[in-house]
Amino acid sequence: MTHSAAAEQPRGSASSQTEDAASGAAAQQKAEEVLRAHDISSRFRTDLGWWGWIVGGVAIVFTVYHLYAAFERPYNAWMHGSLHVAGALALTFLLYPASKRLLHVEPTGNKVVDVLTGRHRGVPWYDVVLAAVATVCSFYIFFNYEYLVSNQVAILGYSDTDILVATLGVLLVLEASRRCVGTPIVVVAGVAIAYALFATGARMPGDWGHRGQDWSEFATNMFLSANQGVFGTPIRVSSEFIFLFLFFAVVLLRTNIGQFFNDLAFRAAGRFSGGPAKAAVAASGLQGMVSGSSVANTVASGSFTIPIMKRAGFKPHVAAATEATASTGGQMVPPIMGAAAFIMAQNISGLEYNELIVIAIIPAALYFTGAFLSVHFEAKRNELKGIPPAELPSWKSIITRIDMLLPLVVIISTLLGGASPMRAALFGIGTALALSLLRAVFDHLIPVLSEATKDGKSPVTETGKLLLALVYVVAQMLVAGARTALPVIAACATAGMVAGTVTSTGLGGQLGAGLVNLAGGNFLLVLVMVMVACIILGMGLPTTANYVVTATVAAPILYQNFDVPLIAAHMFVFFFGILADVTPPVCLAAFAGAGIAGANPMRAGVSALRMAVAGFLIPYAFILEPALLLEGTFTELMLALGTVILGMIGVSSGLAGYLIARGRVLDRTLLVVGGIMLIYPDVIISGVGLGVVAAGVAIQAVLRARGYKADMDSAEEVHIDLSEGTAASQ
Repeated sequence: MTHSAAAEQPRGSASSQTEDAASGAAAQQKAEEVLRAHDISSRFRTDLGWWGWIVGGVAIVFTVYHLYAAFERPYNAWMHGSLHVAGALALTFLLYPASKRLLHVEPTGNKVVDVLTGRHRGVPWYDVVLAAVATVCSFYIFFNYEYLVSNQVAILGYSDTDILVATLGVLLVLEASRRCVGTPIVVVAGVAIAYALFATGARMPGDWGHRGQDWSEFATNMFLSANQGVFGTPIRVSSEFIFLFLFFAVVLLRTNIGQFFNDLAFRAAGRFSGGPAKAAVAASGLQGMVSGSSVANTVASGSFTIPIMKRAGFKPHVAAATEATASTGGQMVPPIMGAAAFIMAQNISGLEYNELIVIAIIPAALYFTGAFLSVHFEAKRNELKGIPPAELPSWKSIITRIDMLLPLVVIISTLLGGASPMRAALFGIGTALALSLLRAVFDHLIPVLSEATKDGKSPVTETGKLLLALVYVVAQMLVAGARTALPVIAACATAGMVAGTVTSTGLGGQLGAGLVNLAGGNFLLVLVMVMVACIILGMGLPTTANYVVTATVAAPILYQNFDVPLIAAHMFVFFFGILADVTPPVCLAAFAGAGIAGANPMRAGVSALRMAVAGFLIPYAFILEPALLLEGTFTELMLALGTVILGMIGVSSGLAGYLIARGRVLDRTLLVVGGIMLIYPDVIISGVGLGVVAAGVAIQAVLRARGYKADMDSAEEVHIDLSEGTAASQ
């Protein structure tokens, strides 16, 4: 349901309403197809038949258990983690097929063959077996906890049964990750496993080897240890914090907060030059903060924003790039930061979570400042106008829904007040559910009861129908909460094995020493190499696994070999791991946006890379000037912010080809080079950079005075109806 000003007017004839509904359904179907094509976590079974009741029941129990555990804390971290993994693995095998092709398989007509090969509605028998075995392996830890932590294991070692359970557990975690996260993370884990098993000192040159591990030692360390591997820090944080925040996001999105963010952003920014794209940046950033997936958010938000940007005159690949850039940046926005913030707070000793989200505000704000600048100069270059105020959502419609922000206000204020993330998540969930209930009462129950009284119907019956509808909606939320968490849990479990391998073999220190030697000790060159490594490692990985892998492999290179603050090193690798989603050749968010826009995917990826250029400069800025991460005085912070913002203006305008006039090669080059120099935190270099940018501005001023105008595509002002999806040229 849309709440734009236009939507408040009569919609016209029944035929036009039918056409609108058909168009909306077609757009929704296309969005789902694009999401399944580019987001592996969205390729789950939907045609479950009677199995839907079983899978739904398991999902509801799984979510309710986590809510109960957050209140009561009935088990220790390892036992709780084992139940967390057990439910996640079971649901993954029940919901995700072994291959994309198996989502839609035509039956042969032979019932026996169809059942044996899984060509029927529901869940194939072999996936039921895998779900059962995975559950048993995790329950083995829960029911044998006292034995596994006893001196018997420490003295006599693990039994054959222990080794078998550990082996099956490791393999099933990898297979579950492959199904709902993708092959890249399994490849990374496979390389780590191969290194642990085969890279002994006798087989590896120099200091790259280690003492070696056999499979039984590796498997038991990875699956039957409470402090590393599958049940290491990532899963512990996932079971205690991340699941609750993911469920919080599901509850928020089910209350239609996404449309509210869209309307608020378009009302605030839509009337300015390039307004639709600026509004898309703001709306997608807000939604990305909640959704936790750059690809999913690109499709969900882009199905609304990309068509509007195209009708406003933005080229399809630019519209796709704008949406992808903003949705990717949403993963950097506190307090959730794609759920990686909770793990980061655990990795950095002495840093509390509520302190981390304050530190992350400036980097995230700088990223979106850069995105706005890129969009602004792109619009100016092509003379693209904004949306007439009369066609924007009304402030009245927005103010009447301002209560939708209350759960976010509650969760942020609770965190900043010093409460634990778990308590804050519970308060946020409770607030969101309470608001949903109140809205149901005032928007539905009271009108229904009033109508029932007039028509002589039983108020009790009508109330009962509404209550059943509310129960159904809550059940859907519980199921969606469990399903949304599955890729994150699987990714955390696999990433935990990668982290455990790197730690137990000493690979991290060897990688750091090797990289520093390769760069000849040059700090800037090491930063570039770490950036490239993080982008490669982050390709195709969800945010949490992305951060765990890069923080384990790449971050130690910076703080162990150079005088880099821990928070700066971790934020550096976090940023570049996330930016893999808009970095060709594997820029999944840009590809998803291109699918919605009907644009060339690689062209959209290159445009997204250009628009996100600030994201590539900011990490270097806070590594070289930690004041941007509140590691300095207020004066240092203000000076750093000033030069960085001026530098971003120079770089963004130079790449877009417009600052105060359409540029040529010389002035654009001066703007880019001078902007980069401004960002470097050195008084002399920044001063020279300011002069270089000034020279570029002067050239454009002369061009503007002479009336210079390069060839450009014709652009015309358009009127855009946000509710009807029409555009009328002036």
